[in-house]
Amino acid sequence: MTPPSQSDAVSAASGCAPGELWPRIVSRSHNAIALGVLHTIDTHRQFIMDGGVEFVVRVAASLARKDQDRRRRSTMAAGGGRSPDPFLPPEAELLVADLSATHFAVLNKFNVLDHHLLIVTRQFENQETLLNEDDFDALWRCLIEFDSLGFYNGGSVAGASQVHKHLQLVPLPLGRREAVPVSAVLNPSAPPGAVTHCARLPFRHAWTRLTVKPSARALSQLYRRLLIQTGIDTVARGGAEYQSMPYNLLLTRGWMLVVPRSTECVQGVSINALGFAGSLFVRTPGQAQALLDRGPMSVLTQVGVEA
Repeated sequence: MTPPSQSDAVSAASGCAPGELWPRIVSRSHNAIALGVLHTIDTHRQFIMDGGVEFVVRVAASLARKDQDRRRRSTMAAGGGRSPDPFLPPEAELLVADLSATHFAVLNKFNVLDHHLLIVTRQFENQETLLNEDDFDALWRCLIEFDSLGFYNGGSVAGASQVHKHLQLVPLPLGRREAVPVSAVLNPSAPPGAVTHCARLPFRHAWTRLTVKPSARALSQLYRRLLIQTGIDTVARGGAEYQSMPYNLLLTRGWMLVVPRSTECVQGVSINALGFAGSLFVRTPGQAQALLDRGPMSVLTQVGVEA
């Protein structure tokens, strides 16, 4: 079979009607792989039970392409050249859809999880600015299309690799017992809209159950309440609202969780929002063994903030 040419790629992205997003993600992924534009990082899985959560640990088999791309960007920065924004313009072969007047969706160029989607602002916004109704509108449009987990890494300390604001979405399930492993310790009887915490999570956090079909405004308001509950303030800077500290956000159709962060790494293992969902990624078997020895919950506590 002849690989599709670049001219076959969607160039000017179009909006998605209900039910179209998932088939389009699958189709675009297939084409981008055939063109050599999308690079999947091969992994094998291990499972670690800790604190009532069965964590899934993915161990990388190869990171050569991603490391090469990172070195290229670092070389540009060291030479005085500004590292290009990878989202503006987006690569046509990775572009999935226009989501709204403010956001578009692209495939993650270096993905550990298949069909990993990035939800990106059309105009540059800093990753450390607070999320707004437009962000939640775009994320929720995607999340309701198929069983998935939305997440946000608020700043480099929280695991963000790009400064251009982007939310992320991955298909479920992540684990083998629970679609989102951390769900095992969340309280299913908590009333919707109540901002609370889970006694079995030993780091500072706040979470809430969602009502059915919440509006973008309702999601934004709940998010602000979760930030306040965890001690994250709003900082005005340059006409925009910034976070006072790094944090991770998780969002499913049923709940939202915010976790403030103190550091990015433990023993060289970078933790992003998926870590708090119960899905961890390591680069070597040695790092996987370190996670096993320390316990994933202890690692999350170390990169989080004391409860």
